[in-house]
Amino acid sequence: MLPVELNKQEVVLEDGTIAFKNWVKTGTDVYRQFWIFDVQNPDEVAVNSSKIKVKQRGPYTYRVRYLAKENITQDPETHTVSFLQPNGAIFEPSLSVGTEDDMFTILNLAVAAVPHLYPNSFIQGILNSLIKKSKSSMFQNRTLKELLWGYTDPFLNLVPYPVTTTVGVFYPYNNTADGIYKVFNGKDDISKVAIIDTYKGRKNLSYWSSYCDLINGTDAASFPPFVEKTRKLQFFSSDICRSIYAVFGAELNLKGIPVYRFVLPSLAFASPLQNPDNHCFCTEKIISKNCTLYGVLDISKCKEGKPVYISLPHFLHGSPELAEPIEGLSPNEEEHSTYLDVEPITGFTLRFAKRLQINILVKPARKIDALKNLKHNYIVPILWLNETGTIGDEKAEMFRKQVTGKINLLGLVEMVLLSVGVVMFIAFMISYCACRSKRVN
Repeated sequence: MLPVELNKQEVVLEDGTIAFKNWVKTGTDVYRQFWIFDVQNPDEVAVNSSKIKVKQRGPYTYRVRYLAKENITQDPETHTVSFLQPNGAIFEPSLSVGTEDDMFTILNLAVAAVPHLYPNSFIQGILNSLIKKSKSSMFQNRTLKELLWGYTDPFLNLVPYPVTTTVGVFYPYNNTADGIYKVFNGKDDISKVAIIDTYKGRKNLSYWSSYCDLINGTDAASFPPFVEKTRKLQFFSSDICRSIYAVFGAELNLKGIPVYRFVLPSLAFASPLQNPDNHCFCTEKIISKNCTLYGVLDISKCKEGKPVYISLPHFLHGSPELAEPIEGLSPNEEEHSTYLDVEPITGFTLRFAKRLQINILVKPARKIDALKNLKHNYIVPILWLNETGTIGDEKAEMFRKQVTGKINLLGLVEMVLLSVGVVMFIAFMISYCACRSKRVN
């Protein structure tokens, strides 16, 4: 992955606490910042189905890209290379506003999932007795570490048949791998450099229909060289269980290196009404309001039926009705958008920010006491993350010397040769005209 150097800026929040918008670290690491939506009025929501008041707390920072790729295998016949990217997370206290033991009031993930996983009313009735016996409710108090990496759920622990009793937004994560990637090395065709051939041995995902199910583009760390502004940069993200794309936004200078900024457009998460190409990402009609809801992606098929929805942070570019039942959100393009800064000659991503929000759908359930008072569906924000990195100073200097500098030198040589050619052409024309003039005389 990229060498990273991140800029640390202390920000004093309204309540007097200090947060960091960004941070400083030089090396080969990528960091994830987490902001947790702490629910302020859990009892009111569970009883009166009122607006959910949330308070964003964070960032809590982890180093997540510090392990080298494993099982790297070259295939000279297909011109591909296969590898595993191990997952690991190390908490960085100095880059966080608190500790992993900080407590939050959040949605009860196990209880909220029951109506989706077990729609049968008889089974819900049985599970309701276990929910009450475990003293579980619609909301719960959990530490940061439990919320992210897993905890033993008291309700699931009472279920008499085999179920996974550990619950966590990213469980399991440490000591796992995303899957086997096979990418083209470009030896036979430079336009295919870094393009994913297969993921987990397949060219499609089996979550979506039609072309939405295809694995397109790269992993976003790099793209085929000679990137043009008119190109859509396609990349696959296992975090959102789909391929997606970015479009040109601006020309920038990054540590003396000219780069193109490509941004994730609002059309990427648009409804089929706004973007017909997204029709195969709409998998149901009720929650999506007949496929007119925009700004969220239902990835439940990718999460074993759990009601997980992905969006941009604070429902940026989302339908107004998404944020209407949630108090405390304030979407901001600068802080919540996703972008890639790509060096156009090599296609390398030299700076990036991947920002995503994880939400859980909660709906009324007459047989579940903890959910029976709800009068409408909620898409409840749990947290949002910012995974970002920038090329370090040493690597930037090396890049300037070995790539940018040589390209500039080549451009200078080209200009000199062109100038010499123009001068020689003018001199030739003058000599030719002079010779013709003498002959006439």
